[in-house]
Amino acid sequence: MRTLRYLFGMICLLLWSLPAFSAKDTPVRVVRIQDISTVEGVRDNSLIGYGMVVGLNGTGDRQQTLFPAQTLLNILRKMGVQVAGTLTSMQVRNIAAVFITATLPPFSSPGTRIDVSVSSVGDAKSLEGGVLLLSPLYGPDGQTYAIAQGPVVLGGYTAGARANSVQVNHPTSGRVPSGGLVERDTSVDLAKLTRLSLLLRDYDFATTQEVAEAVNGHFGKNLARVVDGRRVEIRLPETSGENVSRVLAQIEDLTVSVHEAAKVVVNERTGTIVMGQNVGLSPCSILHGNLAIEITTQYQVSQPQPFSQGQTTVVPQTTVHAKESPANRIELHEGATVQDLITGLQGIGATARDIVAILEAVEAAGALQAQLEVI
Repeated sequence: MRTLRYLFGMICLLLWSLPAFSAKDTPVRVVRIQDISTVEGVRDNSLIGYGMVVGLNGTGDRQQTLFPAQTLLNILRKMGVQVAGTLTSMQVRNIAAVFITATLPPFSSPGTRIDVSVSSVGDAKSLEGGVLLLSPLYGPDGQTYAIAQGPVVLGGYTAGARANSVQVNHPTSGRVPSGGLVERDTSVDLAKLTRLSLLLRDYDFATTQEVAEAVNGHFGKNLARVVDGRRVEIRLPETSGENVSRVLAQIEDLTVSVHEAAKVVVNERTGTIVMGQNVGLSPCSILHGNLAIEITTQYQVSQPQPFSQGQTTVVPQTTVHAKESPANRIELHEGATVQDLITGLQGIGATARDIVAILEAVEAAGALQAQLEVI
């Protein structure tokens, strides 16, 4: 009996001495509420329009593209210029039809300047040196919210012709800095709000709970409640009145602790891999080998004997070579980190695309303790 009591006491002492692990032991960072959330209803809006870029040095749309010439005729007619002839008879290469896109920021008032982007619609070679003519920008409801006009700035260029040419970046798309002028008021009247909702950019129930506790602790009242993993509903104080902006400023300036999510982002098109520091790996073994198959075909001419009735024929000779390199092995023990995995993969000469395939296999085997996102 004394022996059992002694063993039981030793086990309790051992368990008491072991460190306690919880979800709070994961890496955390302190951030402002403004950096991780947005206010519902306060958002950007996308605008789109159609216009024309003029002043190109012979690099505009060609004759087979009819809608730029039709647009030019409509513009000239609005200005009182009557053009004789048909669309097919027009030889204009200094114009280009473009689509215009812009983002209308929240609380935009008439007179606010915004940047716009232009992209060629036809077969223009370059928009270098062009000027965007006055064009309306429409919202999803079909209403005009802004107008755009100004010189186009490119991030690339093209030079030469046909085979002797060089191109840098994309000369058929550019920007008009501050070329958009807002014409319609889209601001939200905050004075009429009695409650508002904060929307987290990444859903997390722990983070929403942290936000609600921070708001309630700051105001000393139960004003905030968690609706789900992304939404926190806040009831504005009755004494706020027209000071809603001040209340929002106080809420957005509060800091909360955010638990970093374990995520691995993979881009298969470019072979880019981005992994967080807290990505865990379970014990596993990885075998990786390459099989290369090369097929070559050589054509040989078979000549008949002199004065014979044979014909000259071409006979293909196909050769197949297969080469398989020995499989390389990587063994990861308990507590292995992402750095250990990358070091091991680089040690066996794995390329970026090999690492993508290996990560997908590790995630399928359940050894990757993170969310694998392929873009």
